[in-house]
Amino acid sequence: MSLRSSCRRLTTAENPTRASRIDRGKFEPSLRVARASLLPVALAAKWTSKQSLKSSGMAVILPLNNEISALISEKEPLDAAKDMGDCKENGVLIKPSEAGNQPPASSLDKGEAGCITNGYSAVQSPVGHSGSSDGDRDCPLPSAACELQELGKPTGRETWSKKTDFMLSVIGYAVDLGNVWRFPYIAYQNGGGAFLIPYLLMAVFGGIPLFYMELVLGQYHKNGAISIWRKICPIFKGIGYATCIVALYVSFYYNTIMAWALYYLYSSFTTELPWTSCNNVWNTPNCTNYFLKDNITWTKYSTSPAEEFYIRQVLQVHRSHGLEDLGGISWHLAICLFFIFIVVYFTIWKGVKTSGKVVWVTATFPYLVLFILLIRGATLPGAWRGLLFYLKPEWNKLLTTQVWVDAAAQIFFSLGPGFGVLLAFASYNKFNNNCYKDALIISTVNCLTSFMSGCVMFTVLGYMAEMRNEDVGDVAKDTGPSLLFITYAEAITNMPASTFFAIIFFIMLITLGLDSTFAGLEGVITAVLDEYSVLLRKHREWFVLGLIIFCYLGALTTLTYGGAYVVKFFEEYATGAAIIAVVFLESIAVSWFYGMKRFCRDVKEMLGFTPGWFWQTCWVAICPIFLMFIIASFLSTPLKIKLFDYTYPYWTAVVGYCIGTSSFICVPSYMVYKIIITPGTFKQRLLRSITPEVEDNETPNSGVHLNSV
Repeated sequence: MSLRSSCRRLTTAENPTRASRIDRGKFEPSLRVARASLLPVALAAKWTSKQSLKSSGMAVILPLNNEISALISEKEPLDAAKDMGDCKENGVLIKPSEAGNQPPASSLDKGEAGCITNGYSAVQSPVGHSGSSDGDRDCPLPSAACELQELGKPTGRETWSKKTDFMLSVIGYAVDLGNVWRFPYIAYQNGGGAFLIPYLLMAVFGGIPLFYMELVLGQYHKNGAISIWRKICPIFKGIGYATCIVALYVSFYYNTIMAWALYYLYSSFTTELPWTSCNNVWNTPNCTNYFLKDNITWTKYSTSPAEEFYIRQVLQVHRSHGLEDLGGISWHLAICLFFIFIVVYFTIWKGVKTSGKVVWVTATFPYLVLFILLIRGATLPGAWRGLLFYLKPEWNKLLTTQVWVDAAAQIFFSLGPGFGVLLAFASYNKFNNNCYKDALIISTVNCLTSFMSGCVMFTVLGYMAEMRNEDVGDVAKDTGPSLLFITYAEAITNMPASTFFAIIFFIMLITLGLDSTFAGLEGVITAVLDEYSVLLRKHREWFVLGLIIFCYLGALTTLTYGGAYVVKFFEEYATGAAIIAVVFLESIAVSWFYGMKRFCRDVKEMLGFTPGWFWQTCWVAICPIFLMFIIASFLSTPLKIKLFDYTYPYWTAVVGYCIGTSSFICVPSYMVYKIIITPGTFKQRLLRSITPEVEDNETPNSGVHLNSV
């Protein structure tokens, strides 16, 4: 009996329905002969060198849905068999490929065995190729005949030059300006040291599992925030578009804060810092300098030189009447923002190869500065008062709901899932990178940085309270950027070598912000280029330039005299509830629609182990509850925003919720669109819309596999 005849009898691809009804015993003699004839071919293939296959540049066409699943092995690759053409009925054809000898990313769970329709043991494909199977009957082939090497589909996707580039990029993204100003304020406002308990619990059960999940998705599927949903659950593709819109809203106001810091940096190159005295043209009669003069009484009308420099010289909000009348553009801030975007463009225009090198400076320099400022702050008089105020626990506050809400929101926005950045960065990793270890390390570094930043801030607040002869709580009334640009800037003025400390402090703020901007825009760029690769992939530099110009134009309202009001408006309405709702749907889509079994199989394929019951429980139940808890708190508590002496009118809430909804509306809109364009009955459309889509030449992670027979 010829090899061709044996292969035809073994395969069920020609007529799987009919094959399932064949009496196995009738063909047992033929099966024995087939095994005997296949053994020499299999043994020869086993000893074929890996280099032979690589030099041949072979690519694989996967079987169609009505054909058998491709076999796969972790061992040596098979060379192009001489008689392979005789077995083409197996649904696997080999043809020359121009691209590649790139090692693969597997898309099968190498630990789960199944049976193909001829009764032989095989590894099931996660693509879900249909075919009948006798399932429980084992008909062992020689092990060499079942061995297979997975092949990487050469996609030309760039990867990180070094693992450290990835780690520093994600750390730079997670550790941003919010770690420096938001965490210290939230901590002392919610019980000091007692706040660490809900903060750590929310991190363990909510923040870190979501962070880990996004790293896995990006690394396995190798796609950005939009196109990845085709491989997970196509009907939720609107999540990707919503993510990109939110990221653009963030770029409209976040970079303006760096422009403020850049202007402070420029103003610091003097022998005497301009916010030291009250003898400047922008100062008012209420300006009170209690550092340089003794016996000064601080009243509720008193303003410090640092406060007037920030409000009247940098922002110039006194020339605006609120959101109703923003006034003209502050050109010194417009120039600063222009320089910020120039740095951003030439960092990200070529991709992660260039940005991965820049973060070696921008991600590490803040830690050097924080360490220097911590030592300096600890030596100031009254520093112990600030640390005691920061860390002294108020256990009764743990009984209030707001403390837990603030802890959940803080860890969520600090780690930053849902913005598409983690998906983008992880997609440039090698397939077998240990993203589980990365998630734990980066999350730990992020939390420790927040705690360290609080110590840095409160040593200085204790020093200011000592100088003003006030309680620390009265000094620490500033929140948000004011904590940096007023409170800390004021404390620097009375330090020895104040110019030096001012320069390194504001450079630190700029580098903290730059890392987050690099990451946020890279998330948008990767998402759009992956979705529209044919149109834009070869024109990345021009697309990035257009995106930078668009972001600069979108930020013009924040550069006006009333720009600080716009920054606060975007911060409160444009990103908060919208991004949390998007991540809630993402967790539902992955754990309930894509399936926890399939997701865990993906993890096992990449890392070699299956996530434990803790992680699976978090993904399926705890994380959605965690996110619903935050959403409910946002919706149940009406925002009452006040900045300086300006209280936001009611209509700003209406406009704000409209802006927040403008991103989230992409999700239901795309669901309707997907069901409409999908052919078939409504039930068929719905089923197809929630089923992962795989092209004819790819598996869910764009890998390809060579059939052993």
